[in-house]
Amino acid sequence: MQSPQTIAVIGAGPAGLAAAESLSAEGHDVVVYDQMPSPARKFLMAGRSGLNLTHAEDLDSFLSRYGEATAWLAPLVRRFPPQALRHWAEELGQPCFTGTSGRVFPQAMKASPLLRAWLARLSVQKVRFALRHRWLGWSEAGALRFLTTEGEREIRADAVVLALGGASWPRLGSDGDWAGFVPPDAVARLRPANCGFLTALSPAFHEQFQGEVLHSVTLSGAGQKARGDVTITRQGIEGAPVYRLSACWREALLRDGRLEISIDLRPGVTPDALLTRLESFRARESQSNRLRRLGLSPAARWLLRENTAPNVTPQELVREIKACSVILTAPDSLARAISTAGGIRYDALDHGLMLKHRPGVFVAGEMLDWEAPTGGYLLQACFATGRAAADGVRAWLVKGSDQPGNG
Repeated sequence: MQSPQTIAVIGAGPAGLAAAESLSAEGHDVVVYDQMPSPARKFLMAGRSGLNLTHAEDLDSFLSRYGEATAWLAPLVRRFPPQALRHWAEELGQPCFTGTSGRVFPQAMKASPLLRAWLARLSVQKVRFALRHRWLGWSEAGALRFLTTEGEREIRADAVVLALGGASWPRLGSDGDWAGFVPPDAVARLRPANCGFLTALSPAFHEQFQGEVLHSVTLSGAGQKARGDVTITRQGIEGAPVYRLSACWREALLRDGRLEISIDLRPGVTPDALLTRLESFRARESQSNRLRRLGLSPAARWLLRENTAPNVTPQELVREIKACSVILTAPDSLARAISTAGGIRYDALDHGLMLKHRPGVFVAGEMLDWEAPTGGYLLQACFATGRAAADGVRAWLVKGSDQPGNG
């Protein structure tokens, strides 16, 4: 091993901590900087509803989930694949299990026990934390600038790993401000991923049904479909099937300015069966009561009223139940998105994830230009790229470059 060097890791999320763990294991002096008062705030938030670490599907299918980034991201994930992440968690005393959907969770389901064990390991490896340090870019002399509770500080290091996240959930620390510290042509615009969407439905609909769920419906739009529970928000819709379709819907909206989708409100019932049931009801029975007896919720019945005439025929009503039209007008805000698309372009990096314009500065995690659906793919790539950036640091230090490590 080369002689110990001082490494600055900026960002205390999974990617940054993975890089810190890998580098400190070889005796390097690693300091992790973060603007928040405690590490891994977003990681802890992700674990509140069950920490989905990775996925158990076959690796080729797994890698295909990264879309356009698969060509460069797949080799990095292969170096630290899902089984390795699972083994890592189990080494920290957090055994995992695979759910019926193939998603992999720690048995504790929460992020906090895993994070505590991880931080304890980092402490044993002498990783130091400098919290409440907001990164401000570089000084003219090339030092790292930080705003702290005691004023501005300048830091020098032999190498730097940037792992500041994307721009979703900014209150947890990843606000995307780092984009102002790199050349504009090195950054693909940050956009919401795994996000909800705003609709053209009446404000009265959203006001009345905000928080209500359309259970087990099928969404179709832009040539793709997904089934699951859809939650009505203050101005739009969100939920697992919306997130699965969000990438293609976002691009369709960017291209066309609006998107018409359809909702199958009773996907488990055929049109013929629905028509038979409708025609069996008493002729004097109100349409609203007929729809209620078909198992449609008040929110679903409102949607149908907005899309049908009062004298609609049973056949027309069935068609609308199976394909209720909703217009989407825009993705919901980046701050509300689960994750971020865009970031540092791969062509701005070398094969070790080092910025070409800043020798000795490496990038990991959601700062990079990739996106993936929920289901364990997001965390897996953060862990894998964090370790890959650490590999890049090691290789660069071994070369004995005489360039300043902080740019």
